[in-house]
Amino acid sequence: MARYFDIHPENPQQRTIGQVAAILRSGGLIAYPTDSCYALGAQLSNKDALDRIRSIRHLNDKHHFTLMCRDFAQLGQFVKMDNDIFRSIKAVTPGSYTFILPAVKEVPRWLSQPKKKTVGVRIPDNKVVLALLEELGEPLISSTLLLPGEEDPLTEGWEIKERLDHQVEAVLDAGFCPPDLTTVIDFSSGEPDIVRYGTGDPTRFE
Repeated sequence: MARYFDIHPENPQQRTIGQVAAILRSGGLIAYPTDSCYALGAQLSNKDALDRIRSIRHLNDKHHFTLMCRDFAQLGQFVKMDNDIFRSIKAVTPGSYTFILPAVKEVPRWLSQPKKKTVGVRIPDNKVVLALLEELGEPLISSTLLLPGEEDPLTEGWEIKERLDHQVEAVLDAGFCPPDLTTVIDFSSGEPDIVRYGTGDPTRFE
């Protein structure tokens, strides 16, 4: 049964953040709010959680998982980018964008896309997630909480608790979270390719 944490969206309680971080460090899978929609998250080294996310969402091995990063310095430790790409990403972060980039060798092979060796990265504009990332000191493996056969992600923590009660270890509820998706930009070729239009303004990358 999942533990349920009610957390303030603007002033997240540090005690709660610490409890959720402890669940992640012990191998737990969590559902948590972001600046776009709710997501599933796990510690960077947790390969088992990756398989569990695939099972919950019915994903194949071509799916790009995302590293949810605290800041640009942390993001830069996990992907390769030249100065032009650096400036383009820096200009719109934090925000509702996911960027697909070549992974550095320190990224676990099972986490990167098998053929292209790429991984998604993003910096959220959300105080709860940023507090959790600060406490962890490393990125979260993340995937949108979009269940099989459904068009929109789940938006309420209580509903996530009801539906995934035996599939995750914790639900972090910061209130209603709009069912918005990030704008996804693939930079793996060196040039921006808009893979998905979402809430992030794509103008800069068109």
